[in-house]
Amino acid sequence: MDTERQPSSRPSVAILSRGDAAARRDATAQNSRFVHVFEALAAVGIEAHPVIYDESFAEEVREQLLSVDGVLVWVNPIQDGRNRAGLDALLRDVAARGVWVSAHPDVIHKMGTKEVLYRTRSMGWGCDTALYQTAEAMRAELPTRLATGPRVIKRNRGNGGQGVWKVERLPTSAMIRVLDATKDGSEELTLDHLLRRCAEYFQNDSVVDQPFQPRLSEGVVRCYMAGDRCAGFGHHKVKALVDSPAARSEAGPRLYTSNADPRFQRLRRLMEDEWTPQLTSLLDIPRHDLPMIWDADFMLGPVQADGTDGYVLGEINVSSVFPFPDQAPAEIAKRVVDRLQRRL
Repeated sequence: MDTERQPSSRPSVAILSRGDAAARRDATAQNSRFVHVFEALAAVGIEAHPVIYDESFAEEVREQLLSVDGVLVWVNPIQDGRNRAGLDALLRDVAARGVWVSAHPDVIHKMGTKEVLYRTRSMGWGCDTALYQTAEAMRAELPTRLATGPRVIKRNRGNGGQGVWKVERLPTSAMIRVLDATKDGSEELTLDHLLRRCAEYFQNDSVVDQPFQPRLSEGVVRCYMAGDRCAGFGHHKVKALVDSPAARSEAGPRLYTSNADPRFQRLRRLMEDEWTPQLTSLLDIPRHDLPMIWDADFMLGPVQADGTDGYVLGEINVSSVFPFPDQAPAEIAKRVVDRLQRRL
């Protein structure tokens, strides 16, 4: 039997994250890592409830979600050996029954996988990006691309650097040098050996290939978006895919800042006024279906003719964007109010 929504003077949302039975039993707004989101939603008159998900009690979660107006989801695509297949089916079901879901699995599929780098390669944030649907295509095409310089191979679905490799030719050998984004040191392998490691990526999925950005060691700028508005920035120097020991020693934690940070106002304008509208048009995503929180990671590209930095998109994160700048919860709450008002 479907759970019916109870009459309420306030709209209600669930904040869903992954956890075990103990986490589900003990979950409160106050002990949640999303406590500031709960507070921001309460401040704009929205009643929010923590919901913990696991496949073992999925039916109970489904009943909970059918009793609210909307659900905000924070679950990684791959975590502890589990994926989102069961959860996404559940979310599609409750959405079909009238519950607003953000981010909806169909939206994640369009903008939250690495394939978005290929589909938006013609935009201002794009570069020479290839898409391999099969291992055979990668075997045939990658050597030619490596002749132009190092490349970065990315599995279509993943997080935390899983399935991301820097690959480059060796000048005096038929071997290639590969650096796993989750490791500290590179290896010398044959192309066939690399393909065997990547074999699972092609199981009903694809692989994206981009040129390595030589300014990566200068840091990555993460632009946080609430719907189509910028909610803040993060900047940090990274170790992943950086070979130089000196550059790696400069890596540090991401430092968060507001959307008013003067260093990133050009990027904010590009994201709000140009790139997000182009993204939604290319991917056929209605503006009001954009996730309540998502982010885009940018590497510095070639310096432009006017002396400003170019930006190259490295990935878009949609499934589980956390942590985020202190200002983001208020921006999320604003977008939730707007979305629920459209729906209710």
